[in-house]
Amino acid sequence: MSKTTINYQLFTNLKTYFGYDSFRMNQQEIVDSVLNKKDVLVIMPTGGGKSICFQLPALSFKGVTIVISPLIALMKDQVDGLTANGISASYYNSSQTAKEQSVIIDRVIKADLKLLYVAPESLAGLQNVLNEKYISCIAIDEAHCISSWGHDFRPSYQQLGFLKSTLPNTPFIALTATADKATRDDILKQLRIEHARQFVSSFDRQNIALEVRSGTDRISQIIKFIKKRSNESGIIYCLSRKTTEQLAKKLKTNDIPAAAYHAGLNFDKRSKVQESFVRDRTKIVCATVAFGMGIDKSNVRWVIHYNMPKNIEGYYQEIGRGGRDGLKAHALLFHSYADVIQLRNFANGASNEEFQIAKLDRMKQFAESTTCRRKILLSYFGELLADNCGNCDVCINPPQVFDGTVIAQKILSAVYRLQETEAMGMIVDVLRGSQNAAVLAKGYQGVRTFGIGRDISWKHWQHFIIQLINQGFCEIAFHKNNALQLTEFSNNVLFNGAKVLLTKPVEVTEIKALVKEKKTRTKRTKSRTKTNTNSLFERLRLLRYKIAQEEDIPAYLVFSDATLKEIERKRPMSDDDFLKVSGVGQRKMEVYGDEFISEIINFMGSKVKKTKKKDTALVTYDLYKTGMSIEEISIERKLASTTIYSHIAKLYSKGKDVNIFDFVSKSEVEAVRKAKIQLNAPTALSPYFEYFNKDMDYFKIRLALSVVDAM
Repeated sequence: MSKTTINYQLFTNLKTYFGYDSFRMNQQEIVDSVLNKKDVLVIMPTGGGKSICFQLPALSFKGVTIVISPLIALMKDQVDGLTANGISASYYNSSQTAKEQSVIIDRVIKADLKLLYVAPESLAGLQNVLNEKYISCIAIDEAHCISSWGHDFRPSYQQLGFLKSTLPNTPFIALTATADKATRDDILKQLRIEHARQFVSSFDRQNIALEVRSGTDRISQIIKFIKKRSNESGIIYCLSRKTTEQLAKKLKTNDIPAAAYHAGLNFDKRSKVQESFVRDRTKIVCATVAFGMGIDKSNVRWVIHYNMPKNIEGYYQEIGRGGRDGLKAHALLFHSYADVIQLRNFANGASNEEFQIAKLDRMKQFAESTTCRRKILLSYFGELLADNCGNCDVCINPPQVFDGTVIAQKILSAVYRLQETEAMGMIVDVLRGSQNAAVLAKGYQGVRTFGIGRDISWKHWQHFIIQLINQGFCEIAFHKNNALQLTEFSNNVLFNGAKVLLTKPVEVTEIKALVKEKKTRTKRTKSRTKTNTNSLFERLRLLRYKIAQEEDIPAYLVFSDATLKEIERKRPMSDDDFLKVSGVGQRKMEVYGDEFISEIINFMGSKVKKTKKKDTALVTYDLYKTGMSIEEISIERKLASTTIYSHIAKLYSKGKDVNIFDFVSKSEVEAVRKAKIQLNAPTALSPYFEYFNKDMDYFKIRLALSVVDAM
């Protein structure tokens, strides 16, 4: 087969099964490398299209592609997504019975599967088929888990090194969203694919707005943030299990439905929370960082970090769970020195303590930065951004610099007079002249700096002290109960007149761009809300949710928000036009096209009659009446034969002269009639497909239904 033929088939499969007309950056090169049996390492941001890099070549291989995935709880959703696209896939893990696993192995032997998802712990069960007679490709998802230098190391991944010696001629594709150079090198070494070609895509997720706020009064800030984003899905990450539960409870008392997720819950409870979130029944989850890995939910509109993450890799991967569909998303990070202290305590005594502390320091620098946050984030992964991003809090609301020398002198003087033994909280209390028990018990009301800063709020003093620490004028002695201590630069400020520049605190509202937007829309809130409620997008979203409920799959597996937006914009009213929408593949057009097109036509009303082109099914009818076969019509119209069968079903339903039983047998019609009664007449085709154990093709079901409905 020539390269031209291969490329043609790739693009055909890309559109047919995934609904896309073109590849994203690096995807085609990666797919070509895998098809040429080359090992590759793919570093691509969440939402960047990693899955297609192994799912697409799997369609061209004779055998099965094994996908090693760390979380068995998510395998079903991933397999459901492939099945929704018309791709044969399954999973193999400890949640299945021995009989179910035996059926899977039999399907591998018969080459009846294109992709098989496997937990690393379950590979031993595939030993009899783990050879190159049956296996065509190995994909290692979340590959950073194999490296002790990675942010989410999992010992179970270290057993994967044996695979290359077992399958020496099989292409390996390792994929992850976050890995610095040390981690990338370690992944290749551990998997024994040292000569693999590396593809590192841009880490710039421009659709995600980055914002960092002080951790003061974060619960009230979070409540305000969420109430401005009703009906949007979001994740709030917390450091501890206790915090997830307390926060979820607090949100509920403020009429914000939320669920907690952490490892302390039993498996069934965790699975229910996760499934409810993925299927849009629960909008908000308060979770520890274990939540979210592998979740393909595309319509997460915001991610909040209640606590500062321990490293930039974790932060980047977690915010990447927002805006996977390419639409706007918001990442809000709260930080405080209490978080830093807690994370340092976690790192103490670890075998790689120095490494963890260094990564924590980089995370802290990011949170405290007064320069473009995206520049810092991208530079960490070795990518340079020439201009400021314009989509972070620092770019949109830049800090104001002023001469803070007097303020710095007051702070450093207080540190000195308290003999460098007190933490930040006590320093602020003394500066503000607080009369609390701790101050009075130590007699600090008698020091000369007591009360010299009553005119500045507690929160603002904290803000200024943090800046002095960042600039090296004082430091935290973590081993001495976090006491603030002077540095060699302190004398220059206290005695030598050195000038100190500080930034004014940014008041916690929304960042300026959002505030201005709010002001311009206030007067038309009611009318706009009414319009949005009855917008085409909203009607399409509700239709999507109804179909998802009927098929018992997450709504985003029907269509993503981005695809719905394009449907709303293009308003396709024929199969041909519907198929041109990005994200609409052949199977989804056949299964869902009628319902969505009907919704568009109903929404458009009389306008459609004036602008509508000749029905594409009628074009097929004209060719059918000339005596052309389905295959001939398919070639003539450059449409898949399944699309032509769909036209035949429509034509029969409209009373056109079509001999329907040339295409579907009477016994098949009777079987579908009985299924319709037993299934309570679902409008979607998938319930019928599952009813017949996937043995009756979709086009046959549609043809049979056209006869049943006409009875």
